[in-house]
Amino acid sequence: MLMTLKRRIISMELEPGSSIDEMTLCEEFGLSRSPVRELIRQLAAEGYLELEANRGARVSSMSYNSLHNFFLVSPLIYTATTELATQNATAADIQRLKDIQQQFKEAIANENIEARVYFNNEFHYEIGRIARNPYLMPTLQRILIDHARLGHIFYQKPSQPSIKKDLEKAVEQHDDIIDAIENHDASQVADLIKAHMDLSRQRITDYVVPTALNSSIDF
Repeated sequence: MLMTLKRRIISMELEPGSSIDEMTLCEEFGLSRSPVRELIRQLAAEGYLELEANRGARVSSMSYNSLHNFFLVSPLIYTATTELATQNATAADIQRLKDIQQQFKEAIANENIEARVYFNNEFHYEIGRIARNPYLMPTLQRILIDHARLGHIFYQKPSQPSIKKDLEKAVEQHDDIIDAIENHDASQVADLIKAHMDLSRQRITDYVVPTALNSSIDF
């Protein structure tokens, strides 16, 4: 149940702000209310749900403020975890990161949106794990929820030329990040993360402010 609900939330099957009905979950998964409530509390603790007194659980919202905070804080957290990863990475860590990157590349080649979003998140989560800092991980996990949801919103047509170009660039940037971690080189991390986040910013700009209609159209 836990993984199913996480998948539904990050894939936008459960929309931001939508209510979670305990009884429906009990019936779907064949559980009593006590374990369902415990799982809901766990999802809330990880940032997938929001709990409000007398209103039950809701899927974490994605408002203007939440997006503003996402783009304000995520570069700081990604930079911090990646810099720490350059200090702490072992050969086994690097190999796991490369394996995830290969799966990310295959998902892009196959135009599998769900797999691509999943392995992109796994890539950044693995860097957080390599950083080995318990203070950063809770914030990173919350950021990755919205990063995944943004991926589902703004990259729905992977064959579109501009999106394909962005995805190819993302692959290159992941490779550059792996190189920096493998070489224990923290000097370029901030610039790498900024460039990586700029792809998402540009995609949102293109989505929110689409190409103007033909100016010759009369209104």
